[in-house]
Amino acid sequence: MDKIHIKNLEVYAKHGVFPEENVLGQRFVISAVLYTDTREAGRTDDLTKSIHYGEVSHFIKKFMEEHTFQLLETVVERLAEEMLLMIPRLYKVQLELKKPWAPVGLPLETVSVEIERQWHRAFLALGSNMGDKKAYLEMGVRGIRETRGCEVISVSDFITTAPYGGVEQDDFLNGAMEIRTLLTPEELLERLHEIEQDANRERIVRWGPRTLDLDILLYDDLVMDTPDLHIPHIEMHKRDFVLKPMAQIAPYVRHPVYNRTVGELLAQLVC
Repeated sequence: MDKIHIKNLEVYAKHGVFPEENVLGQRFVISAVLYTDTREAGRTDDLTKSIHYGEVSHFIKKFMEEHTFQLLETVVERLAEEMLLMIPRLYKVQLELKKPWAPVGLPLETVSVEIERQWHRAFLALGSNMGDKKAYLEMGVRGIRETRGCEVISVSDFITTAPYGGVEQDDFLNGAMEIRTLLTPEELLERLHEIEQDANRERIVRWGPRTLDLDILLYDDLVMDTPDLHIPHIEMHKRDFVLKPMAQIAPYVRHPVYNRTVGELLAQLVC
């Protein structure tokens, strides 16, 4: 990924833990690395195909001046999020925020906080076998679409499948969707649980009936296992009701553990 650098932009703003800092203000110095694809701009000499670093500099200055936060950590977190949401073609950003006049009572040149944030590609599974199943799945899609820091890229058709896990219950309606998100896997999982709760989801019987079931299938090429979250989803390669809708929207996405595409996994399963 190509990079555009903005180094040591000076802004006077009102951030700090002391009340006088929020009133009087002080000097801050910001550096940003903007990750984007400059190939088309370089070939066409067209600024609209790249990121206008002058406009980004004014964007940063305006954000710094119009907000007041106590922590440097909050300033850069909110600024990075706002940049990724509002600046077209920006895939990832590195920010360093320096505070030269930090009131620590000791001689120092500066203190700073540096972070890196980016868009992530994730795939989610949707399922319902209670009530108006289609309406519940659409509610799940809408819940993601309305979540700050999430964009729905594509949604599969909804398919009817037999229940999984040996519990006697009604057939399921299942689907999959591709999203891009600024949320971490843990934050995304928490948001999915909130959407399920809005649909009156109750976790009583494992693999039992539910109004809405939302699962993270893939998140970039991440492999993680915690007590609460497994990515890739540990059962996805065994479930045709997951692989069939996934194959409709992303047949060539590769499973980071088994190193096979979704299409290959589905073909292996149905053989």
